[in-house]
Amino acid sequence: MATLSRRSFIKSALAASTLPIMAQATSTKPSQVLRFIHVTDSHMDVSDGDSVEALELMVTHVNKNYKDLDFVLFGGDNFNNNAPENNDALKFKEIIEKLHCSAYVIRGNKESSPTNDARIDNKEFKSMFFDKKEFVISQNDWRFEKKGYLILGLDSCIDGANNGRYTSETLSFAETALQEGKPTLILNHHPYTNYWKGTEEKDIHKYVLNNSEQTQKMLFGHNNLLLTLSGHKHIDSVSKIGDVTAIVTRGFIRPLDLDQYPMRYIELTDNVIHEKLIYTE
Repeated sequence: MATLSRRSFIKSALAASTLPIMAQATSTKPSQVLRFIHVTDSHMDVSDGDSVEALELMVTHVNKNYKDLDFVLFGGDNFNNNAPENNDALKFKEIIEKLHCSAYVIRGNKESSPTNDARIDNKEFKSMFFDKKEFVISQNDWRFEKKGYLILGLDSCIDGANNGRYTSETLSFAETALQEGKPTLILNHHPYTNYWKGTEEKDIHKYVLNNSEQTQKMLFGHNNLLLTLSGHKHIDSVSKIGDVTAIVTRGFIRPLDLDQYPMRYIELTDNVIHEKLIYTE
């Protein structure tokens, strides 16, 4: 009887985990398939050659194996913001611009908490990563449309802190967008629930969006909000908040094995969500 290698076993298990998640019905059902990858918490650091090589491996893997992607979403803590003269940010941007498709980026607490003025701050982050002609920008947030879907990049960071919350301006920006009735996705950094069932109050305060209850009341009741994508905790989760599919993708910094760094592949077809955790190889 043939024996599967560990890597073959992992690939077989991943292939079996691609059952669709049904999104709630909305008044609009785009006819085209939207395909993208969610990468979060890559923590690239130019002082750590392995982290740079891992991100380069991600680009090579995506370009080779996912040629029909519409875009890649980067969900914060993309680089550690440790290097002087903004070298972390510059290297990260250089690498992701080698993707065959568009790359869209939001901040995490690493980008929002520079340790001194020599490192990238909010103004420079926007200058480097919000330079997209398709973006409509409001302060630290952006939106664009693709194949009938509306994608919102919402900044959940507090400058100089690890915890996060949405400002009133961000909530207003998102609510106004949702009122248009288009099927909508939200990308942000801080998750909306204590999905890992933590018991320490400080831990929950650090990782869960601090005004999640208010956010859910304002945004999650819109039946055209299909999907949220978060990170920060590095622990994978796919769950429901009401009718909304809430995904927290495993941190890219947490490889399954040597050279196997995690990302999430997502397809949206007629508002039905197909998703699976994938790994570089």
